[in-house]
Amino acid sequence: MSRRHTLKTAAGAAATLTIAAAPSAAASAAGPGAGQGQAGRPTVVLVHGAFADAASWKPVTERLQQYGHPVVVVANPLRGLTHDAAQVAARLAAVPGPVVLVGHSYGGAVITQAAATAPTVKALVYVSAFVPDAGEVLGELAARFPGSQLEASLDPVPVPGPDGTTGVDLYIQPDRYHEVFAQDVPRTTTRMLAAGQRPLSGSAFTDRVSGAAWHTVPSWTLISTRDRGIVPELQRFQASRARSRTVEVPSSHLPMYSRPDAVVALIRSAARTIAA
Repeated sequence: MSRRHTLKTAAGAAATLTIAAAPSAAASAAGPGAGQGQAGRPTVVLVHGAFADAASWKPVTERLQQYGHPVVVVANPLRGLTHDAAQVAARLAAVPGPVVLVGHSYGGAVITQAAATAPTVKALVYVSAFVPDAGEVLGELAARFPGSQLEASLDPVPVPGPDGTTGVDLYIQPDRYHEVFAQDVPRTTTRMLAAGQRPLSGSAFTDRVSGAAWHTVPSWTLISTRDRGIVPELQRFQASRARSRTVEVPSSHLPMYSRPDAVVALIRSAARTIAA
């Protein structure tokens, strides 16, 4: 499989994909059976995006804990939308009580599908994220709004699949990470994030969304106006279509690092609505 062909069929199709990398898994702020916290607060469940692990939520998790919110940070497998959404849905089934489900970037697509079969999810929060509708494919959705700088930064690596076929794992070229995805984050941090990134399966861009929970579950959206990964025009289109309560923040694709207080404020707004 050639590099050019790979970029066009997998990476290029989703030129506006997620980035939020981190070098190690973050422990859940609450145990496997975490329920409502202080004053009956709902559990906040955080789902990371591609090229990341659960530690990408560290600045947000720390702040939510300080406010007394129960938090679960899910390990998103990054093996394709169908697989990832099923894994997140299974994790949600083990969390009692109402849930505020939060997704960053590619994680937004995952929570959209996962929450469609999770009745405990009472609010969706999208952070610089994909917000697809049922029947859509992420690559096609991304192509509607050109301008992302991601495609030229992807490095495809052929890998053996479980059935013996050859698949593609996608990485971000480390020397492009800061400029394209996190220009407002200190370089010492972005070097660490780039070094510890987890790959995303190219199949994430070809899976068709089977359900969109935002049709029945209220949503909140943080739009990053300086995003070079998922362009702001796409974020605004999705938020409008979902009738989401929206805030705009002058941030790169990584507001969890550059604007964590704004991310936490939006999540807490959703949580207060449930608690009320």
